[in-house]
Amino acid sequence: MADNGVKLEGIMFEAGGPTFGAPAGGHADARRRAVSPELQEDDLAFDRSLRPKRLGDYLGQTKIKESLAILIEAAQARGDVVDHILFSGPPGLGKTTLAQVVANELGANIRTTSGPAIERTGDLAAILTNLEEGDVLFIDEIHRLNRMVEEVLYPALEDYALDIVVGKGPAARSIRLDLPRFTLIGATTRTGLLTGPLRDRFGIAFRLQYYTPDELAAIVRRSASILGVDIQQDGALEIARRSRGTPRLANRLLKRVRDWAQVRGDGVIDEDVAAAALSFFEVDGLGLDAVDNRLLELLAVQFSGRPVGLTTLASALSEDPDTVEDVYEPFLMQQGLMVRTPKGRQATARAYEHLGMVPPEGFGA
Repeated sequence: MADNGVKLEGIMFEAGGPTFGAPAGGHADARRRAVSPELQEDDLAFDRSLRPKRLGDYLGQTKIKESLAILIEAAQARGDVVDHILFSGPPGLGKTTLAQVVANELGANIRTTSGPAIERTGDLAAILTNLEEGDVLFIDEIHRLNRMVEEVLYPALEDYALDIVVGKGPAARSIRLDLPRFTLIGATTRTGLLTGPLRDRFGIAFRLQYYTPDELAAIVRRSASILGVDIQQDGALEIARRSRGTPRLANRLLKRVRDWAQVRGDGVIDEDVAAAALSFFEVDGLGLDAVDNRLLELLAVQFSGRPVGLTTLASALSEDPDTVEDVYEPFLMQQGLMVRTPKGRQATARAYEHLGMVPPEGFGA
């Protein structure tokens, strides 16, 4: 590059737009499971078509919706932008959808990217300088931002300004560019990985909670009406009960039950049809799939309820230890089916009950 090029925070400002794309996630094979809350390739068009556009259409997360409605109305009355917002929580609960809903309620354009996609400070600068007054910038998986990129973001969030360095060596000088006022909405599944300075620059932080079966049943009925699927209340509730409290998973299971009902039934989804279809796809009454149940059987039968180390359990399951720890264990622990003890992983009494087995003599003593 020429010596009179433009640098941003010590790095040359490169021409060309930033790279947009989804973050690269680990454990890809495990996350293709029917019960994975991660967004899958075949979910994209389906998921997008079912997303609500306004707060009034968004089901669940009642307290967060009420808070957002007040913040948006107050900002519009002042002619101001909404404070920067951070959405956190497990995948599949609607963080991206809420960001789009906020933009729609504001009547603003939304620019969407992800933390890993903004590789260089120049990428972020290109995004920020192309924003217009009142726009919404949505950064998914914001905890994965490069630290140098994060440093550039601080003055943009606080002062709506971008600091750049023009030239090199003794002739270099600093220039501050004013940015239009905008609202940053960040989404993260790992709040603990956010740096303190970045977290503190969000004026509003919401943590999304898992949905109740009744809330998920309402979401399933709404999605079914959009898709033109004939579903009864008990059928929607049966899908909801097996959806792990996650709307994305509920919609994915609805799609599979719809196909099963179309081929094996008369197209109408009631409780019996939903139960038969989900059992066919190996999703049981608690939302566990074949791998989940295999893991519980190993703990309960092969290891007789004794504590088991992660590496040993992963080897018996023929899985990577990180996959077992990050993908399979969290939901099983949430459901009280297994525990982590100082000595290792262990099945609980509820796991034996779920498997229809009697705990071994002396279990839990």
